[in-house]
Amino acid sequence: MTLSDLYERRVAEGTLERDPAQVAALGVLEQVRAKLEEVPAKPKRGLFGRKAKAPDGPMGCYLWGGVGRGKSMLMDLFHEAAPVPSRRAHFHAFMQEVHEGMHEARTRGVTDAIAPVADAVIAEVRVLCFDEMQITDITDAMIVGRLFQRLFDGGVHVVTTSNRVPRDLYKDGLNRGLFVPFIEMIETRMIVHELAADRDYRQERLAGEAVYFTPSETDDMGLDALWEKLSHGISDGLALRVKGRVVELPDFRAGVARASFAELCGRPLGAADYLALASAVRVLILTHVPRLDEAHRNEARRFVTLIDALYEAGVRLIVSAEAEPESLYPEGTGAFEFERTASRLREMQAEGWGSRDG
Repeated sequence: MTLSDLYERRVAEGTLERDPAQVAALGVLEQVRAKLEEVPAKPKRGLFGRKAKAPDGPMGCYLWGGVGRGKSMLMDLFHEAAPVPSRRAHFHAFMQEVHEGMHEARTRGVTDAIAPVADAVIAEVRVLCFDEMQITDITDAMIVGRLFQRLFDGGVHVVTTSNRVPRDLYKDGLNRGLFVPFIEMIETRMIVHELAADRDYRQERLAGEAVYFTPSETDDMGLDALWEKLSHGISDGLALRVKGRVVELPDFRAGVARASFAELCGRPLGAADYLALASAVRVLILTHVPRLDEAHRNEARRFVTLIDALYEAGVRLIVSAEAEPESLYPEGTGAFEFERTASRLREMQAEGWGSRDG
């Protein structure tokens, strides 16, 4: 069954609405799927057991475009229809596994720690499907080129989604010049296709929905329904690697995350953590925000930093709280500074907030 067949079946069932831009992207993804039907179950080996040259032609697809256009949905269709062993993962979570594997290899004295990690993937799958490729960590930026080169050489194809055109990956990052060869690898070894859909389907699913709930004790059913609507009740989890640490969000799917105030502001997280979060998600459901006071200055300061990061990134925010924004920090040291945060929380409740591309 081709991807178009699978797509049209979903349209007939009423679970999808036909979109010309999505149909065009299906044609590109079908090229990759058809090629995979010709790929041996395991990569061929050359003389003396050496790995043969990587297959000719594109080694996958880089599908980019604005948020909510259906990139993750199309990638899921591809993963479902893949004729070879395929794995779907969020890019940040996969890179965290790579770092853990490299650390374990180094403890065994392996000089090239990327090699055993890549070889393990090559032995397992013929295609990797990555959701939301973004590079924000310099350690990722320095190893991803060698990693992909080894995967391609081993016959592994890659299909990935991103909000950014390849040339904007790791933009303004430290030592970005060392990262540019990876961008060139994407442009020469993969089909780069823009999903130029006009409609933001994620925003449409939120149209008319309340996005700020009070009091928090009575909103759980409403938030559960929104989470189900946006994620279809499926969670991949998200692991963000920030300055050598890992920030985990168990509830994450296709750019939508759900976390409590305690998880994000009750822990010693900082601006770098919130910036990484804002780069990785397009919708955040933030639950159980308490009324704040001077006794919880640290939590309040983290909350302010979190909201600033989400605001600047245009992330769609859904909140459950014990009070309206203006009453969350009514008095005490820091209350005056919190007024800007309350104003931003009000602005972020507007219909269509976060619709600009991230």
